[in-house]
Amino acid sequence: GKILLSETLNVCLYTFGGFEKKLLYLKKINKLFMNTRSFIAIAVMVNLLTACTNNQEKKQDMNQAEFITAAQSEEVITRLKDSLGEADAFRIERGVEQVAALWREQDGNADAFAQFCKSSFVAETAALFNLFSTLERNFEVIGGYFHKMDVELKMPLQLEGPDITSVDMMFGSYDASAHLTDDLYGNKIAFLTALNFPFFSLDEKTERGAKWSRREWAYARMGDRFISRVPAAIQQDISKTLTEADAYISDYNIFMGNLRNDAGEQLFPEGMKLITHWGLRDELKSNYADTERGLEKQRMIYKVMQRIIDQSIPREVINSGSHTWNPETNELFADGNIATGTPEDSRRYEVFLKNFHAMRQLDAYSPHYPTQLVRAFDGTMEVPQKDVEALFVGLLSSPQVKEVGALIASRLGRELEPFDIWYNGFKGDEGIPEEQLTALTSRKYPDAAALEKDLPNILVKLGWNPEKAKEITSLITVDASRGAGHAWGAEMRNDVARLRTRIGENGMDYKGYNIAVHEFGHNVEQTITMNDVDYYMLNGVPNTSFTEAVAFLFQKRDLELLGLKKSNPDEEHWLALSSFWSAYEIMGVSLVDIRVWEWLYAHPDAMAAELKEAVIDIAKEVWNSYYAGVLGGKDETLLGIYSHMIDNPLYLPNYPMGHLIDFQIEQQVKGKNMAEEIERMCRQGNIIPQLWMEHAVGSSISIDPLLVATEEALAALKQ
Repeated sequence: GKILLSETLNVCLYTFGGFEKKLLYLKKINKLFMNTRSFIAIAVMVNLLTACTNNQEKKQDMNQAEFITAAQSEEVITRLKDSLGEADAFRIERGVEQVAALWREQDGNADAFAQFCKSSFVAETAALFNLFSTLERNFEVIGGYFHKMDVELKMPLQLEGPDITSVDMMFGSYDASAHLTDDLYGNKIAFLTALNFPFFSLDEKTERGAKWSRREWAYARMGDRFISRVPAAIQQDISKTLTEADAYISDYNIFMGNLRNDAGEQLFPEGMKLITHWGLRDELKSNYADTERGLEKQRMIYKVMQRIIDQSIPREVINSGSHTWNPETNELFADGNIATGTPEDSRRYEVFLKNFHAMRQLDAYSPHYPTQLVRAFDGTMEVPQKDVEALFVGLLSSPQVKEVGALIASRLGRELEPFDIWYNGFKGDEGIPEEQLTALTSRKYPDAAALEKDLPNILVKLGWNPEKAKEITSLITVDASRGAGHAWGAEMRNDVARLRTRIGENGMDYKGYNIAVHEFGHNVEQTITMNDVDYYMLNGVPNTSFTEAVAFLFQKRDLELLGLKKSNPDEEHWLALSSFWSAYEIMGVSLVDIRVWEWLYAHPDAMAAELKEAVIDIAKEVWNSYYAGVLGGKDETLLGIYSHMIDNPLYLPNYPMGHLIDFQIEQQVKGKNMAEEIERMCRQGNIIPQLWMEHAVGSSISIDPLLVATEEALAALKQ
């Protein structure tokens, strides 16, 4: 134990020390870092200190009212206008009001506030650009190196390796940048930024953004940077909570070879370990190609999911192969004898509830975005919640749903069941059995190094020229993931994006390959929008729906990349139906996620058991409204299985938005070079979504193109 602790501390000491040296050359940010020995000590003690110190800090900060009065703020505005003239009136008014809202007593008295505004407001155009350039450059350095530290510290939690230790969890949940915002307010950099670069609401960006230059957009994104003042203790608590939620889901595996049916038969192979919900869902999908026992296996997986949702699943079968289990009867066996299991009870919802309480702490410090729902939609997605829900309900209620459902039933030769929400047989032939695909992918990619080596070839197959393919993939590295896999982009230019994927002892199976191609799409977008966008403040895409859209473009070509693409005159129609059904699936799940968060805000003191019942009730309600008439199963709970709800608050709505965006982009790239089109679109960077879409495809985000294409596909395939 002492040796393991010592080795872990040494690794983390090296991590901190290495990056600290790279940062020290920037004199103005030296104070952001404490000495290494103290840093390590605090990291180890963080869990012990959180209960007392952080709670005290939160209470103190939450009781702080705005220190600068409206009259004092107005006086400063008047003086600046008198001095500089009306030409800068808007910037003066907005900037001084922003600083006043963020100023606290420890920042200085009213005279200090007035003097700061007078001496720090930059009116001259060239001087303002110089200030912007300095801020932009230094924010990239700070954000980039903090990100690299975070990547290194989370590796034991996220990558394949030894069992996670409590010390790994301490370091992995430590947010090295938690005090950054406090420091930037303390040294007045935050105030300098807020004073000179106005914040614009989503409505204002929508109204004015089409006429802005690229520089004006970059200035607006700089204005988004300091609009709230969240105490470091709260940031640290959120980081810790989300890290624990991620670890809970990452280790939520089901040993499929240990499942038994009522006859005591084993339907799945030994060694198959599937993460919830992704692995379970993908295995269920793969069994549409199994005409012998595929349906039986699908029903077994479906029952596993139901038991996870209602928490009747025995703890003994979660991430453990010590028992065999009949999901249908919930009977547990050890060495062939009946054993007594312990239901998980409400653990899943305890994790969800902790996320809610952690994120709700931000409400008091977010005047522009006062709830997590508003932050998720107006702040992060930058599409109003009402507009998003209208898109979802519009598609879920469309007549095309029943028509596509009838087509699926006719192809399956049976009535649809709830799990057919994941039907993936929109192909002109019977599809290739997954065993054959896995045999191919496992030979091609025996380990992470083989996949990384092949990345340039994949891009060339998708339309990139070899030189650009090599340039992009030189900034992408592949890691063997402990969880289902993910893509993690860099936070500064010329740093690497990380592709995490599961690779078993026998090489990469088809499920892992399919996910890896999706994640690679993310990495390509991340690399282009970090390195090829003209301003660092505009790096990235408008929201995660857009990176999902690029990832979907890659993922749907996974067989083509294996050389298995077949010429099919109806392929375009099958793709339209596949896109429609995927959107139908995830839109309902997203509505559940949204409504659960609305319920939590209406019941902030709810216990985990009450949240469990609420999730189940809401899942039933959404199912009965939009799915029961097509898939059967009145009062079905299946929409509550998604792991994103547990470890990634309000992320789910980005997926269906991504499907819509993906479909519109797919239509845009039809007949064109996909690589050139992706690069053209991605170089727009992080402007608001609807404007990005106008520039990219000529229209805003809409369900209409998908509905029209679905109707055309149904008509064509009936002939």
